[in-house]
Amino acid sequence: MTRAAFVAIVGRPSSGKSTLLNALCEQKISIVSPVPQTTRNKVRGVLTAPPGQLVFIDTPGFHHSDRKFNLHLKDLVSSALAETDFALYVLDASRPPATEEEELAKIIAEHGGRVVVAVNKIDLKRAVPDVVEQFVMGAIPTAHPFRISALAGTGVDRLKEALFEAAPEGEPMYPADIYTDQEPNFRVAEIIREKAILLTRQEVPHALFVDIADMEVHAEGTTLWIRAFIMVERESQKGIVVGKGGEKIRDIRVASQKEIARLFPYSVHLDLRVKVAANWRANDKLVRRLTGSE
Repeated sequence: MTRAAFVAIVGRPSSGKSTLLNALCEQKISIVSPVPQTTRNKVRGVLTAPPGQLVFIDTPGFHHSDRKFNLHLKDLVSSALAETDFALYVLDASRPPATEEEELAKIIAEHGGRVVVAVNKIDLKRAVPDVVEQFVMGAIPTAHPFRISALAGTGVDRLKEALFEAAPEGEPMYPADIYTDQEPNFRVAEIIREKAILLTRQEVPHALFVDIADMEVHAEGTTLWIRAFIMVERESQKGIVVGKGGEKIRDIRVASQKEIARLFPYSVHLDLRVKVAANWRANDKLVRRLTGSE
C-alpha cells in the first residue's frame, strides 16, 4: 500500500517550520534565519520514502496584524490548510502559548482537526513541552503531539512515520528524485535574501526582497551568470546593505554565490546590486507576486 499526501506546515513565527521542512526532506528547501516571518511563500518540499510520498507546503509564520503585507501572509496559511490533506502544526516548546497560538489552533480545529502536531525545540533549557502539549490537546481534541528538535534531529524519524500513517492511500505526485518544485529563479532569489537577512540581522530584514534580472549560461556552457538586485524601501537601508566601502554587499554576494553553486552544474558568477523601491510593501501587485498569491 502506497501513501501520498499534501501537508501544510503551519505555526507561529520562529517556531522552526522551515528548519523542520529541511530536516524532513534532508535537503535545503526553505531558507532559515533567526528573524521572524522569513518565509513569505508557500514553499514546496517533497519527501519520497518506502511508505510513499509527502509534499510539504511550508507557510509563513501565523502572525496577527492589520498591516497589508502581514494579511497577505496570513491568507497564505489559511489557503494552504484548505488545499492540503492535513496540517503539520509546529509549536515552539520554549514559548508558552498566547493569543496568536489560540487563534491558529482554532483555525486548524475549524478545518476538521486534520493535523499532526510537533512540539519543537525541546532541547532548549527554557522549554516547557508539558505546558504546550496540554494547550494543544485542549484546543484540538484530535491532536497527538510529538516532541522533537528539528535542529538536532531528535524525534524527526518518528514524526515522519506518523505523517505517513496519517496520509491516505495514493500514488506519488512527483518523480522519486525530485525534492522541490521551486523554479530556479525563486531558489536563487531566496538564497540571496537569506544571506542578506543573516548579514544585516535586525536592521532591514522585512524591508527587502530580491529581483532576479537575468540568469544565463555563458562561456561555452560552463558558467552561469546571474544579475540580481536587493530591493529596499529607503536610501538609509541601501547604505546598510551596501556597507562601508561595499563590504556588506560583497559578503552577501560571496555567501550567496557559494550556496547557489551547489544547485547547478556550472561555475556561478553573481552580479549583485542594491536598489530602492520606496514603500514596496504597500504595492498590492508586487506583494501578491512575492508571496505567490497572485
